[in-house]
Amino acid sequence: MPSLQKQKERATDIDEHSHISDHNDSSDIDAADIASPSTSTQKKKKKKSKVSKALNALRGNSEIPQELVDHVLDSVRAEGAAGSADANQENVREALEKLKIMDVVKGKAGIGGINKKDMGEHKFWGTQPVPQLATEGEGPPIEDGYIEPSKPREEVRQEAYPLPRDFEWSMLDLNDTKQNKEVYDLLSLNYVEDDDASFRFQYSSEFLQWRVALKPPGYHKEWHVGVRVSSNKKLVGFISGVPLNLRVRDHQFPVAEINYLCVHKKLRSKRLAPVLIKEVTRQVNLKGVFQAIYTAGVVVPTPVSVCRYHHRLLNVPKLIDIKFAYVPRNMTLARMIRVNKVSSAYTVPGLRQMEDRDVLQVADLFTRYMQRFNMAPVFDVDEVKHQFMSGVGTGEVGDGGPGRRVGQVTWTYVVEDPSTHKLTDFFSFYSLPSTVINSNKFPVLEAAYLFYYASETAFVDGAVESGAHKKRLEAVIGDALIVAHEANFDVFNALTLMDNVPILQDLKACSFVAFGVGDGILNFYLYNWRTAPLAGMNSEGGVPAGKGVGVVML
Repeated sequence: MPSLQKQKERATDIDEHSHISDHNDSSDIDAADIASPSTSTQKKKKKKSKVSKALNALRGNSEIPQELVDHVLDSVRAEGAAGSADANQENVREALEKLKIMDVVKGKAGIGGINKKDMGEHKFWGTQPVPQLATEGEGPPIEDGYIEPSKPREEVRQEAYPLPRDFEWSMLDLNDTKQNKEVYDLLSLNYVEDDDASFRFQYSSEFLQWRVALKPPGYHKEWHVGVRVSSNKKLVGFISGVPLNLRVRDHQFPVAEINYLCVHKKLRSKRLAPVLIKEVTRQVNLKGVFQAIYTAGVVVPTPVSVCRYHHRLLNVPKLIDIKFAYVPRNMTLARMIRVNKVSSAYTVPGLRQMEDRDVLQVADLFTRYMQRFNMAPVFDVDEVKHQFMSGVGTGEVGDGGPGRRVGQVTWTYVVEDPSTHKLTDFFSFYSLPSTVINSNKFPVLEAAYLFYYASETAFVDGAVESGAHKKRLEAVIGDALIVAHEANFDVFNALTLMDNVPILQDLKACSFVAFGVGDGILNFYLYNWRTAPLAGMNSEGGVPAGKGVGVVML
């Protein structure tokens, strides 16, 4: 299944230039670039690797050799990652085919994309305070901490970084309808696509209002940075930051959550992405914040964790039609539809939509639950209300279509004990549709993404060890699927983080959940902070897979 990897910008957009000087030669960029395709044909450097040498003998083959399938299958089972228990020769071969592994062997492509650069060539990131690639024999950092010390405000660069000729900076106010629409248009036409250019994230105006504009505590307008064409004021670049208190293991500190790095397609590889990163960093530093968290589908120095997308199919015929999913070789379409049928009966008594009166209890449960993960956000009561209540839309359920309010972005449900009226569980998910490129029949893929959740069963003695906690989560998330199905979502997505992995891994134990492994990878990064790797799709340092990451990045 294709996944929209959160690439933010292609790797070449942010690593081609080792340094963005204060006096860039911008003569190669002008406003006309947005009206005509780039003619840049810069060749990529090719390096021989140990892997390519080992696979030399296979280069004459068009079919994937059985010995390669056997080797991958043995490695997957040895690692014990999410989905490994269900790995077999057929689905390993199918996964290798989707990766176009024989094109990799023959030098036509790199893993995850066409001739992606070796990590060691990310020159821009080599100038930044981020963990650099470990040399052979080098282990993880002994102590957590900053890479560069914080500076007093007067020592932070006061003037904006220079832009190429014909472009100018613009601070965006997403509460302004016109400016919100400009960002929406830029992202809708130029943001993240899958590798086959079949799907593109479609961030709605309401989504941007929820995530960026509704002023979470500490909100700064200056952290929404845009680039315009000077002559006509057209918005051609954008990056945003929102404040967040983050805990990484035993350390808690303020960070900027950096997101939505986007440059107009016809201005790619023109140095705008690195200078956008540098400018938002400067703005963040001016507010006394010197750390950040961000994600990307591409690999740059250096991920602190790596998570994989899983998908639960809800509208199988549509997903097959738009080639989001395929009928397995050993299954008919009719059987695939039957296997993925969603129950109409809720299983958890006391389930209802979250209301304002629930905020304090949800905040308490959320705070305690997130202590179970190595990296997690720290929300106060106002932030909990913002995250789970500000995107519920307007009007009544059904006004925006089946199961939806008008402009609804988030769905949050709580479980109330009928005798004590105490909240024992909650779950949330959000809507992030994608444009289906070149499809008139189904122009939009309606995707739901699992957000935050919590359950009191985690704190019951022996519940985790006995499997009672997992069983409870399967029931709660199973009901989330019903809510999503009733709201006409086509697919329900989740990452291998928090407590998701046991649910995603043991598919047979909970057939009505039935998540499948996707091909999308999401890398988590920390700016100006070093720490040992965190358990994401794989276990790390004795921490089970998923439990290293408690941050959901959108």
